[in-house]
Amino acid sequence: MAQRFGGICVLGEDELDLIVNKFSDPADRKSVSEVCKLWYKVESLNRSSLRLLAPGCPRQVFPRYPNLVKFETTRSISDCDLAFLGETCSKLEVVNLNGLTGVYPPFVFSGVGLLSLAKHCPKLSKVMLNNVRLHIIHSVPISLISLAPNLRHLDLGSCPVVTDETLEAIGSSSSISYLNLAGCFKITDRGLGFLANGSVSKSLKTLFLAWIKGLTDVGVSHLHKMHCLEHLSLANRSVSEITDIGGVAISTIATLKRLSLQLLHKISDLTIRALARNCPNLEFLDLSKCGITGAGVRAFSGHPSLRTIILRFCEVDVSDLDHLVLRCPSLKSILLDNKKLEQMLPLIGTQTRSFVKGR
Repeated sequence: MAQRFGGICVLGEDELDLIVNKFSDPADRKSVSEVCKLWYKVESLNRSSLRLLAPGCPRQVFPRYPNLVKFETTRSISDCDLAFLGETCSKLEVVNLNGLTGVYPPFVFSGVGLLSLAKHCPKLSKVMLNNVRLHIIHSVPISLISLAPNLRHLDLGSCPVVTDETLEAIGSSSSISYLNLAGCFKITDRGLGFLANGSVSKSLKTLFLAWIKGLTDVGVSHLHKMHCLEHLSLANRSVSEITDIGGVAISTIATLKRLSLQLLHKISDLTIRALARNCPNLEFLDLSKCGITGAGVRAFSGHPSLRTIILRFCEVDVSDLDHLVLRCPSLKSILLDNKKLEQMLPLIGTQTRSFVKGR
């Protein structure tokens, strides 16, 4: 509460709280903290997020911000530093270590510090380890599941230690709604079975399985058991063994809103017709370099939700695009590869032209 000293009104911590919370720009908050010791203290206590841009002295930094909710860094941080962060900032909910690099002796990062952090932060709900190319211990992602019961968002993209055993642990979670496994090359069909048959199948809404060579129709067919899946990416290399068998199985996930089948050249019109028929909520569909034709695309005539369809390097012609624009009232955009667009542009009518874009 504000107090008066000799006719001068001095703001108290409650008033300063209200003022500091008006500033979101980091530079502005830094300026606020430099006004005086009281402003420094109030700004520190009100800071909810911290991005560590360079290696320094985290043990001196972390105690200043006991109310942190979000922490992120791509720079040098050790297991000991992460453990200390958990002990100091027990309200943490988000830890973003995407692309973490540059951890050199005497600093060690094996992921064990993340487990210690999870023990001290009961509200931890979002962990991102995408493209962390360090020597994470194999058991770390598995142990994290049991130590973070409120985990909802888990990004393990391109993490080299993720295996089917990791997916078995994730499958036992009943809270995870977002899971990125793109580029986790050790995953097989067996791992997808753990996801589809576990508790996580009832909570998972977003699943990225792009760029995983070992997946076939057997594993993909398990996914029809996902009860509330809305966003699925199966984008893969041209050597993918996923065919219409897996594609038709996916079409039975009626909750799907976004689907990427990019580069699945064995996917044909059979899958596209099944998607158009069985997925009324589908809003976004990427068919780049799939083995589909205009006949398959036309199956979306009258579809109630489709807004964006990507047809880069697909065998479609102007009449197919015209048909889609006229018959699909929810449609907002059609994306083609630039070469195809250049060839078609002189032939595309005015109405269709406003829908078509290059990429």
